Amino acid sequence: MKYVLFVCNHNAGRSQMAQAFFERHAPADIRAESAGSQPAQRVWPAVVEAMAEVGIDVADRKPRKLLREMQLHADWAVTMGCGDACPYVPTTVESWDVPDPAGLPIEQVRPIRDEIEARVRELVDTKLEAIRSDATAHEFRLAHLLPSLADEFETTRTPDEIRACADAVLSRFDDVTVRGYVQVLAHRQTRECLRQETCDVLEAR
Repeated sequence: MKYVLFVCNHNAGRSQMAQAFFERHAPADIRAESAGSQPAQRVWPAVVEAMAEVGIDVADRKPRKLLREMQLHADWAVTMGCGDACPYVPTTVESWDVPDPAGLPIEQVRPIRDEIEARVRELVDTKLEAIRSDATAHEFRLAHLLPSLADEFETTRTPDEIRACADAVLSRFDDVTVRGYVQVLAHRQTRECLRQETCDVLEAR
């Protein structure tokens, strides 16, 4: 399972529309999330209305804050018009220059909606294989795990064993539908395995 993360300032307009259109047009093995650096209380009313016109209900979606965990576990990211306000996302990042629909009437939101759908369709048509094959997020998570594991196990395990075990444990979480706390769980499971006289993960390689 791969994840595309759509980010804008408030997660109340552009990124919500992009997520919804991605869910409509993308295959099941690639999922979408969206978040904002300063999330609003609700999706903008004109955005709800515009999306309803094309058969997508976003009225009950609640804007979410972009958390570090989301950034660590995104396999691809798209930022939209947030400039320096967008936090760092450690993976392949596209920047879409799309107007902010906040406060605009429905007549001005419709062309923004249509532009976002066109961009999402292009992403799905041209980038799926790149998203599926991009190992950036996995390698980034692995790099975060290794220093503390090396400090703890350097006298009992070789560097190759530590890396191989952490890599294999992280791979167990590739298909989970919710990636919250993956880093914590992977660290715990890797430590448990490396502490054993015979590490099941290493034996299975």
